[in-house]
Amino acid sequence: MVSAETKSGIIIKCFGGLYTVESPDGILECKARGVFRAKGINPAVGDSVTLTDGIITEIGERRNYIVRPPLANLDQLLFVVSTVSPAPNQLLLDKFIAIAEYKGIEPVVIITKTDLCDGSAVREVYDKIGIKAIEVDYSNERTVESVRELLSGKISAFAGNSGAGKSTLLNAIDPSLDLETGEISRKLGRGRHTTRHAVLYKLDSGGYIADTPGFSAFETNRYDIIRKEELAGCFREFAEYIDKCRFRDCSHTCEKGCAVVGAVEQGIIPKVRHESYCAMYEEAKQLKEWELK
Repeated sequence: MVSAETKSGIIIKCFGGLYTVESPDGILECKARGVFRAKGINPAVGDSVTLTDGIITEIGERRNYIVRPPLANLDQLLFVVSTVSPAPNQLLLDKFIAIAEYKGIEPVVIITKTDLCDGSAVREVYDKIGIKAIEVDYSNERTVESVRELLSGKISAFAGNSGAGKSTLLNAIDPSLDLETGEISRKLGRGRHTTRHAVLYKLDSGGYIADTPGFSAFETNRYDIIRKEELAGCFREFAEYIDKCRFRDCSHTCEKGCAVVGAVEQGIIPKVRHESYCAMYEEAKQLKEWELK
């Protein structure tokens, strides 16, 4: 009797029911057991899997998961924002940072086009609250190297408005990617308008990256929906003040005796972050119950 051959690996591409798995023995193309579909489980890029005779038979426990594009086990989400063309959208950026926090993924802010406009105002907001923010200047290799070091040994995804400079940044980090600026590379598994597929690409310096579509204000809910009661927990700078409010059911928006509002008034919590929180809280209040299921 021939014993089954078992291997482990990580899914780096999913397309049309076929999965590309990187294992210690190389790159393998395989299918998954039908039982996963029956259980409503779809293997995703980033999943750690077990292969038996070339078939995915087990999916490891996920640390986190983004629905569209399907990505699992991300260590960090890098949000690329440009100083101009397009200008930073504070609310949109904070929405995505909140989603990252909600899912237990470390958010990082990368500021591009600093040769055209000063990006220090954006950087200082996130420096103040303990979220890493890096201004990239392509004339200064050290700034690019600082991003490259962040990626080493981790599974990361990039997100950002179209035109924010993701392709230019990725080319600077790893020239072997050879991306066309202004268009997402086929090498990363998607065309200009395709949003359903994701690919992990292994960097020469170590680690994996996944590119994600340019985001817009109308697409944030595709990542997840945060209830208003959970929202404050997604703003890390609120943590030490939440339990000090006068009222237990404080919304942290405008109440008298709110410790969060007090910290904003004292300049401890950036006012622009609290403005984003209040706008998101109002949106969350409008959600219907069926949208939360």
